[in-house]
Amino acid sequence: MARKKFSRREKPEYDQKLLELARVTRVVKGGRRFRFRAVLIIGNRNGKVGVGVAKGVDVSEAVRKAFNSGKKNMVQIKRHNNTIACSMEAKVGSAKVMIKPAKPGRGIVAGGSVRSVVELAGIRDIVSKSMGSANKLSVARATVKALEQVKALSSRNS
Repeated sequence: MARKKFSRREKPEYDQKLLELARVTRVVKGGRRFRFRAVLIIGNRNGKVGVGVAKGVDVSEAVRKAFNSGKKNMVQIKRHNNTIACSMEAKVGSAKVMIKPAKPGRGIVAGGSVRSVVELAGIRDIVSKSMGSANKLSVARATVKALEQVKALSSRNS
């Protein structure tokens, strides 16, 4: 009898963080139809990050679809010594996010959605403030937009 070889599980290409899971309802003639909406942030902790949103009949389907959606919406972020090159503001809907570079060792001074996006982008030192809406999805999208603008600005200056 041959011995089984232990196969090591490969490390996934992207890390993911479930930001929000909501049960949404559609009212139809016969009653209510329930589905799940997943908001997922994926990143490789090395400058690539994306936000994915999807609905599914069950939680696992919603998460899988959100992961694929996040992969499609990925952006590359320019980092500068574990932080960002310059301050930036971005607005999505009524959510406004301000991000600033921080000195080494300061850590991530950010709340909720901003913290998740920044961690998965691989930024270690940053200061941020989220204003306006507290909607997790809008704040996450505004953060990605701000990080994308930093990339565009720093590439123009170099």
